[in-house]
Amino acid sequence: MSKIKKANTGNNNAPILEPRNLEAIGNKIGNVYEAIAIIGKRASQISSTIKEELHAKLEEFAVTTDNLEEIHENREQIEISKHYEKMPNATLLATQEFLENKIYYRNPAREAKA
Repeated sequence: MSKIKKANTGNNNAPILEPRNLEAIGNKIGNVYEAIAIIGKRASQISSTIKEELHAKLEEFAVTTDNLEEIHENREQIEISKHYEKMPNATLLATQEFLENKIYYRNPAREAKA
């Protein structure tokens, strides 16, 4: 992951991105739009997995009272949230997986033609 998100030198917490060659991405399967759709679907899967993990970890600290006056800061909860905020974007992870051939994909319409 260190390859994807590098240390920043400015005040901004945004990751330093590497430009990607769309032609190279499209050449992997023959169609750049299909490749982007595959990356997008994988990014959605990654995002939902990360969201489920975060909610499961934060559930441990959930308080059942609905009184707004009793809400207080929980240090562990803040640290968990900060950890997830520092993680790379799901789209960056999906793009990296696609370029490293770690994503299984198929097109049933192409399979029917063959």
